[in-house]
Amino acid sequence: MDKVDTIIIGAGAVGLATAAQLSKYQENVLIIDKNATFGEETSSRNSEVIHAGIYYPQNSYKAKLCVAGKEALYDYCRQRHIPFYPLGKLIVAQNADEEAYLQQLSDNASANGVNDLSWQSRKALAQHSPELSASAALLSPSTGILDVHAYMQSLLAEAEQNGAFFVARTRMLSAQPNENGFVVTLDSLGEITRLQCRYLINSAGLHSEQVARKIDGLSGHHIPPLHWCRGHYFSYSGKSPFQQLIYPVPEVNTVGLGIHATLDMGGQLKFGPDSQYIDDLDYQVDPQLKEKFCRAIKRYFPKLDPDRLQPAYSGIRPKLQGPGESFKDFVLQDESTHDLPGLIQLFGIESPGITASLAIASQIREKLALG
Repeated sequence: MDKVDTIIIGAGAVGLATAAQLSKYQENVLIIDKNATFGEETSSRNSEVIHAGIYYPQNSYKAKLCVAGKEALYDYCRQRHIPFYPLGKLIVAQNADEEAYLQQLSDNASANGVNDLSWQSRKALAQHSPELSASAALLSPSTGILDVHAYMQSLLAEAEQNGAFFVARTRMLSAQPNENGFVVTLDSLGEITRLQCRYLINSAGLHSEQVARKIDGLSGHHIPPLHWCRGHYFSYSGKSPFQQLIYPVPEVNTVGLGIHATLDMGGQLKFGPDSQYIDDLDYQVDPQLKEKFCRAIKRYFPKLDPDRLQPAYSGIRPKLQGPGESFKDFVLQDESTHDLPGLIQLFGIESPGITASLAIASQIREKLALG
């Protein structure tokens, strides 16, 4: 039986970042993905935003790994010449109640180590964003955007330069723990292979729950149920009226941060995502959602031209919180949780997963005591 040091299941941004880091210390790292290439699911269907770490509860994984990951990601983009732009974002309020929320948000950001936020008055907003309707806003200058595909390409190239291998169209059928780690059975286009690995990383994103159920000896109570949540995006043709990202104050009892305005590296304006829990992986965008989008967008962009708003794409997030449930943090499991040496499991890695990806990879490396 062939042997490798580590098998990483899932070639999204987090799996690739983990491969890039672990391959510095291990000779044989194997990344597998069931799709035809890397990053085909959650990592390629999002807002491409580098988040600052403003919203998440203090000391949560999402807060700590977002703040650390943001700095690491900006450094990585500079060093590897990955297109990025720290254009900043405005979180906008429409009334006194929403301004009070912004103050709470500012306090929470400071507790998370994000100390660069500044208040923007109605007058200041009118000067530099005349199309924007808001009574006040918080400016986050360290929020940015990046070319996520180029980022993932760079991570894979780095891992492969270190000797790692990526195999697409490959699924894990089972994993049996033994004294040397795990015997993992793989199906690659119908060809069945068994490999011995010392470490097994479940970074399967939307499918991490199903992968976990194929690991012998893993108790079911260590496998949290995932909830698939689809977010839709609409593009806006023509020149963008905004030079920064625009985020509304999230509505009470809603999932996500609301339908916001983002720009891609080519300057294309898009709006989204909304949130819709689903049972099947389906990326369709219902054109009838346009009316809902228009209502939400017009709160902060009253001159929206509906004729310029068109369905674009959707993404699906692997959430740990179901409908109506409160905040759920990233879950990073190691031997101390499930008593299976060498197994690392990641659950609920949604936003800000891309921003946090390098920091998550560092956490995994530390849990495996490498380096």
